[in-house]
Amino acid sequence: MKVMTKNVESSVSVPNKILDEISKVVVGKQDIKEMLLVAFLSEGHILIEGLPGTAKTLLAKTFAQVISGRFKRIQFTSDMLPADVTGFNVYSPGGRSRFVAGPLFANIVLADELNRTTPRTQAALIEAMQERQVTIEGATHPLSEPFMVIASQLPYGSEGTYPLSEVQSDRFMFRVWSGYLSKEDEQLVISKVDYIEEPNVLAVASVKQIVELQELVKTVHVSDEVGAYMVSLVRSAREDPDVLLGPSTRASIALFKGSRALAFLQGRDFVLPDDVKRLALPAFAHRIRVKPEAEMEDVTPKMVIDRVLSGVPVPKI
Repeated sequence: MKVMTKNVESSVSVPNKILDEISKVVVGKQDIKEMLLVAFLSEGHILIEGLPGTAKTLLAKTFAQVISGRFKRIQFTSDMLPADVTGFNVYSPGGRSRFVAGPLFANIVLADELNRTTPRTQAALIEAMQERQVTIEGATHPLSEPFMVIASQLPYGSEGTYPLSEVQSDRFMFRVWSGYLSKEDEQLVISKVDYIEEPNVLAVASVKQIVELQELVKTVHVSDEVGAYMVSLVRSAREDPDVLLGPSTRASIALFKGSRALAFLQGRDFVLPDDVKRLALPAFAHRIRVKPEAEMEDVTPKMVIDRVLSGVPVPKI
């Protein structure tokens, strides 16, 4: 196995500082904080599902502050149009036009309650998330680097929501659940509520440093055996008898890129099968649709993923 070089090892301190600074404001939710950073270092996007008041907006805003990034929040509603997200051209009487950039032109974009808006407006994010650009009336406008969409959505079936299409969901590298805090953490929130409502967090990283870290994560080694294990997990999920629609190739890519970032955060420059197993649920859950008859028997995507993890042999490295 490869040993973490001193240069890479010293760079791990930056993500740790980011997590520590976020924790000054956002109490608990360590798994979500880590997955947020894993997705960002992997140049991916993340979908946070949860009930109102579970710190989704606070987490995204604080994250942007500690990396010195530009932050934009889009509060989605049913009457929004795609131009409200991407931007639009303004024409003068003389025939000249100028482009007015929408809120997508930032480093961290919070798509708040994404499933409250119509599929037409949801689709305005697809090009930006996949190609890091926006096309308006035939003209292409590149987005900022780094760029990340943090979307929140209410639980499926909530009043006034539109379910995300498979195409839209597939653009998110990971999906995580934000639930209520434990009793101890909620008491801690109450005790420091004045600080949380008026946070004074420090910028512990620059946008340039983040881009450098993203490139450094790409040097983390993934063996052929571990890569084959990732593909086997995806194929097994597709072939499960209770699955109507299985994870796409983007799920394999999410495992590959995400496991490199996770290994990096843990001070390694090689990926272990345990890294892959840890990411299976957030990478697969939103990409699996179970058959209607299986739903009637209370089969969930998580149950399918658990079967897959227990059924696919783990490589020895």
